[in-house]
Amino acid sequence: MPPLVRPPRLVPGDRVAVVAPSGPVPEHRLEAGLDILRGWDLEPVVAPHVLDVHREFDYLAGEDADRARDLERAWRDPSVAGVLCARGGYGAARMVELIDWNALRAFPPKVFLGFSDITTLHEAIARRLGVVTLHGPMVAASDFLKNARAQEHLRLTLFEPEAVQVIDSPGLPLVGGRARGVTFGGCLSLLAADLGVPGTRLPARGGLLFLEDIGEEPYRLDRYLTQLLRAGQLDGVTGVALGSWEECGPYDAVRAVLRDRLGGLGVPVVEEFGFGHCEGALTIPFGVPGELDAETGTLRLDTPALGERTA
Repeated sequence: MPPLVRPPRLVPGDRVAVVAPSGPVPEHRLEAGLDILRGWDLEPVVAPHVLDVHREFDYLAGEDADRARDLERAWRDPSVAGVLCARGGYGAARMVELIDWNALRAFPPKVFLGFSDITTLHEAIARRLGVVTLHGPMVAASDFLKNARAQEHLRLTLFEPEAVQVIDSPGLPLVGGRARGVTFGGCLSLLAADLGVPGTRLPARGGLLFLEDIGEEPYRLDRYLTQLLRAGQLDGVTGVALGSWEECGPYDAVRAVLRDRLGGLGVPVVEEFGFGHCEGALTIPFGVPGELDAETGTLRLDTPALGERTA
């Protein structure tokens, strides 16, 4: 798995677009998140359809085509330095094929941030644009709004990525050892849902896999992992970091599934790494080479997540 192109870091005064590719966004939470961004001396620009609700399916932030156009316009806008998702939920899979990815290749890379359902877009941007993305707290996510640790780790990643080139977590070894590779991953159920989609990436040989999820019982986690294993999608993975498993049942049962399904890979596996649907979630860049140390719960990136800003 080759490293991806790093977009430029943000600087004070940058304009950032806020989009809602998936579920509807509560306005009060959006406004609170925008205030945090303004406090970082950013100029957030809310895409036209962020507060929309689908006329029939109230779990979607408006029409599929409108959500796709919002993201596409933000990426094409030369005045926008980053595209930040407002929330996850469900819906990215419905709009991802409506984006003109061929057209977007003509535009310079830029920061892209989100997690949960946004896993679908992390994968699409990686394989269709070849650009590093950030798996981290979203603008209208409740944990981001109330947790200073999540805010500060994201802020440093965006503005001073050298300061978080070594990511220390509370993680513990499920399978000990160290591993090198290029970071990728996201929400387990979304990665499994991508199987069989035209243009999905080949087995992640040489990749450091980051996995988390929410609201999935242990037997479902077993099914998703088994599906990825049967499809050969984990062939050649060099190491695994496991994030949060909120509302997935007793953690002992979750751990047993993770150990059973991933222990056979014969690679280091670290649990409770502190990213995903959890309090104080860390921001993890996808597409950057580094070393994962399961014994210390540490990810050391070879380069900062984002590149230098050029004039």
